Amino acid sequence: MRIRELGVIRDARLPLGPGLTVITGETGAGKTMVVTGLNLLMGERADASAVRTGAESASVEGRLTVDPAGPAAARALDAGGQLEDGELLLARTLSAAGRSRAHVGGRSAPVGVLADLSEHLLAVHGQTDQLRLRSAAQQLRVLDAFAGGALEADRAAYAERWARWRRLVAEHDDLAAHAAERAREAELLRLGLEDVERVAPQPGEDVALREEAGRLTHVEVLRVAAAAAHEALTGEGAAGEEGPVAGADELLQTARRALAQAGEHDPVLAALAERAGELSYLLADLSAEVADHAAGLEADPARLAAVEERRAQLTALVRRYAPVPDDDGTEGVDAVLAWARRSATRLLDLDDDGRLEQLAAERDAVEGELRALADRLSAARTAAARDLEERVAAELAALAMPSARLHVDVRPGQELGPHGCDVVELQLAAHSGAGPRPLAKGASGGELSRVMLALEVVLAGADPVPTMVFDEVDAGVGGRAAVEIGRRLAALARSTQVIVVTHLAQVAAFADAHLTVVKTDDGSVTESGVVRLDDDGRVEELARMLSGRGSGTARAHAEELLRSSRAEAEHAAAPPRAPSRRARAPRVRRSTRAADRSGG
Repeated sequence: MRIRELGVIRDARLPLGPGLTVITGETGAGKTMVVTGLNLLMGERADASAVRTGAESASVEGRLTVDPAGPAAARALDAGGQLEDGELLLARTLSAAGRSRAHVGGRSAPVGVLADLSEHLLAVHGQTDQLRLRSAAQQLRVLDAFAGGALEADRAAYAERWARWRRLVAEHDDLAAHAAERAREAELLRLGLEDVERVAPQPGEDVALREEAGRLTHVEVLRVAAAAAHEALTGEGAAGEEGPVAGADELLQTARRALAQAGEHDPVLAALAERAGELSYLLADLSAEVADHAAGLEADPARLAAVEERRAQLTALVRRYAPVPDDDGTEGVDAVLAWARRSATRLLDLDDDGRLEQLAAERDAVEGELRALADRLSAARTAAARDLEERVAAELAALAMPSARLHVDVRPGQELGPHGCDVVELQLAAHSGAGPRPLAKGASGGELSRVMLALEVVLAGADPVPTMVFDEVDAGVGGRAAVEIGRRLAALARSTQVIVVTHLAQVAAFADAHLTVVKTDDGSVTESGVVRLDDDGRVEELARMLSGRGSGTARAHAEELLRSSRAEAEHAAAPPRAPSRRARAPRVRRSTRAADRSGG
């Protein structure tokens, strides 16, 4: 991993290998920035204040070995990234202005993709995680993670039915709460539809009646105009001072004959004569239609009154139900008919027709299925809780808490929740004479650190990730307990990569690789400030951690710590003489899964 311009770190490279890697350094040297960088790389929220003072941006780059057939590789490929020889490159850039960018496998990607990848790649545990362990929701998650496959199918079925049940409850409650309002709306629609049905308008009727009213109102004017037009076309009844006046038809016939005579010598005039003949036929039809229409133009006061009354009815409908044109431009009676069609459909939706009872029946049926699944989840969680208690007790004994007992209290409740109806509470009896008390009240910081580590060791087999990071989870402990924490971290590191930021020499002594962070004179950490220590360097650093200075006594103590931890590591690596099948089974499964992740 490479970190640039983050906190006190100017530019640092961290070689992180397999097994247990510890990171140490004096207070303020930048150890915490390593964890901050890992969090950024895993998609955590970015804080612009973490950018080094005076820098425009901070960046973190990581090269991770992943299983090409695993879910992390699949998610990276789905985001457009590429793997290089089984390695995935991740990068995160944070500007001083607060803008954040991410790159996955050489391609720009949303920061959320990093968060998706983190679920399969890395788990970071620190003091904030200990605080989360005090919450009921987190304790339920811990138990379900331990139960694993025993709950998976039922949890999935429960989640599906829970979502369906919530939809049914919401729809039923909405329908019931707005029943009176819906009834009023339905009654208004029903009255409106009865009004429209009583008048029974026809499509385009208002336009047709408007035209008819215009003819009946101006019938005399229309008759005079039609008569004048007919006279002009035919010449009938028309006379001037010198006698009868020729009509348009007669004049057109005269023109046709003249063109036809001349057409014998000119094809163009012959063609024009034919057109004049065609116009003569059209003129005759026009004259006949004008005469017919004029004959039908008669004053009819009774019909005019009926038309005006019908128009008044239609106008009232338009004013009530379609005062403005529809979005598609429809207006008048046609808009009223469109409103009636929409209202009829809406009325079908508003009419209950037993819908409320149907929803109640569906809701109750799904609730019954939920309660049956919740009972099965409760039974499985109760069984898993007893197993978890036994395994954590064994781990706590190894962490210098031999009399401590973790009690997993599973209390089935009546109220259904998104994960069942169980209330899960982790309780700790710190010693044989103490009763179990909730972790939130009965555990000190040091005890909570060891409980969390014990849980992590136990849960590692149920929900493994390739890398685990512990940020000073040994805070608040010391002495023998610190040595035991180092042992458990070393044991955990046999099957997964473990990175630990620590201030305890007893923990650091168990490391496979020891990195120390050293600031320069100007208070920053450069590339040369992250050092992988050799044996002599480890002795010096452990002595500093033990006494604050490299005294002879501290060096002797540091050398003893290293010899002791190496002897234990060699003993742990040797095959056991007579292992029980029960004791070996979890470790064999963990080793197999870890080998699968690393390609064997």
